[in-house]
Amino acid sequence: MDETGSNEKKRRKLFRRDKDAEPRSLRPLRMVFEEARKYPGHVAMALVALIVTAAATLAIPAGFKLVVDRGFAGDGSDIGRWFQYLLLIVGVLAMGTAARFYFVSWLGERVVADVRMRVQANLLRLAPGFYEENSPKEISSRMTSDTALIEQVVGTTISVALRNFLVAVGGTIYLFTLVPSLTLGLFLIIPAITIPITVFGRRLRTVSRTSQDRVADIGAMVTEVLSAMKIVQGFNQEAREHERFGAAVERTFSVAKRRILIRAVLTACIILFIFGGITMLVWRGAEAANAGTISYGTIFAFVLTAGLVAGAFGALTEVYGDLLRASGAASRLTELLEEKPTIAPPARPEALPEPPRGSLSFRNVTFRYPTRLETPALADFSLEIEPGETVAIVGPSGGGKSTIFQLAERFYDPQAGSVRIDGIPLTSADPAEIRRRIAFVPQEGVLFSASARDNLRYGNWDASEEDIWTAARAANAAEFLEKLPQGLDTYLGENGTQLSGGQRQRVAIARALLRDAPILLLDEATSALDAESERLVQDALERLMEDRTTLVIAHRLATVRAADRIVVMEEGRIVEQGTHDQLASAGGLYARLASLQFTLESA
Repeated sequence: MDETGSNEKKRRKLFRRDKDAEPRSLRPLRMVFEEARKYPGHVAMALVALIVTAAATLAIPAGFKLVVDRGFAGDGSDIGRWFQYLLLIVGVLAMGTAARFYFVSWLGERVVADVRMRVQANLLRLAPGFYEENSPKEISSRMTSDTALIEQVVGTTISVALRNFLVAVGGTIYLFTLVPSLTLGLFLIIPAITIPITVFGRRLRTVSRTSQDRVADIGAMVTEVLSAMKIVQGFNQEAREHERFGAAVERTFSVAKRRILIRAVLTACIILFIFGGITMLVWRGAEAANAGTISYGTIFAFVLTAGLVAGAFGALTEVYGDLLRASGAASRLTELLEEKPTIAPPARPEALPEPPRGSLSFRNVTFRYPTRLETPALADFSLEIEPGETVAIVGPSGGGKSTIFQLAERFYDPQAGSVRIDGIPLTSADPAEIRRRIAFVPQEGVLFSASARDNLRYGNWDASEEDIWTAARAANAAEFLEKLPQGLDTYLGENGTQLSGGQRQRVAIARALLRDAPILLLDEATSALDAESERLVQDALERLMEDRTTLVIAHRLATVRAADRIVVMEEGRIVEQGTHDQLASAGGLYARLASLQFTLESA
């Protein structure tokens, strides 16, 4: 498979407006400035510090002018006083630089923290369909690499740009007061600088954007391989993965080389025009000093100030390249911030009945996944589930069983038909209220990198200690939880790796018990367990299902014999309904599946 092509396809989906709205300026950074405006006090202090440091920097050449013209021109007794003034200027420069560093660095970290919080908040609002179309690994990579660029811009680059801008403007004004005729020559240099900035700047931005994309590919690849290390090593694919990673690194390096070359040429052009021009101006000034038309202190100050101005203009050209890279990062983060959830509460959500009954209804539902529009996952599907009823859903893989769960929790909306809870269409209700009435136990217990207590109370964060242990005992989880080194405060590792599969599943059941919801969705919670774990989990599930409307996806038919009703699905449609005995004797799809499975289990 062509991983690069796949990543590019996903990137086009997520950042679909990039091609049409490719920034050719720094306008995307407006988002960063808007975040910084929330802290006017720190911005003001940073600006004051910038002005003070720029003024102190330009005061140093003026101080040297006084040392040369007044200190050396006399009998030398006054030299100490002028050097004391210089030391005072240096002290002010040092204090101003420290203040500037603190305030701009604080702003950089604060703005990045705020941007990350805003992006994360919006990502949590987006429906699962968004992450089906776009790689979560790539999104997380951009959340780190792009925000790091933003932090660099706010905490360093903008400060450097403003300081050098002030030095360049202030220095130019001071040069006019020193030697107007020589300073006019600087205006011949400035147009020559803008040409390479314009020509190479656009190319640099495009290449920088591509470079960041390649870095994001590497991050996504590393995450993918490390999370599947057992599969990689189990199938002896270390060499192939290393080769694949090496190819991605080389692609990144190839793009980086182009970016470096463009920046190198741009820098060379700027230095040639600026320093070459200033050298010629200083040459003329030296001849004027020898002729006695200006003082040696003036030419000395002119040389120092011209050097500062040249350095400031040179730094501004490099800063411009960094700002263009950050502009690309800001535009991508803005894409994430502006992404609208496809599943959202209506303007006036309809309240669900109280107390909840627990009925679930699918009426003539047709649904296609966004990434598989050519094939319906459900086609004209209708199913009425009464309060307290246990309905098992069976059928071949790809028949639409999991889709029913996805629609019930309103992770997606059907293209036709309606889904209702307690008689209320889901599209008319608040999705959060819908999900509060549902507890879900997945096929494999999904746990978070947190303590056992936090994983248990994820379904009801305000649950008391007593409630947690009651749920744990009902899920047959109390025994192993008590034996953990720190009890419920034990960190379970990433995805609960400190627990076995059966233990993780029982924690997931306890979590659903704490949810105490009227509707229960079970995705065959015992299909991958050994016999002992299956017995414990099945026992816990029976307690969980008591007095609840339960919808069970069954991969193993032996677990659904006690269901009130069994629904057999194939290709998104219901092909049979009834009890186990009715369906087994009907000779249809269920009978064939049951016969095949029970024969294999008894073999």
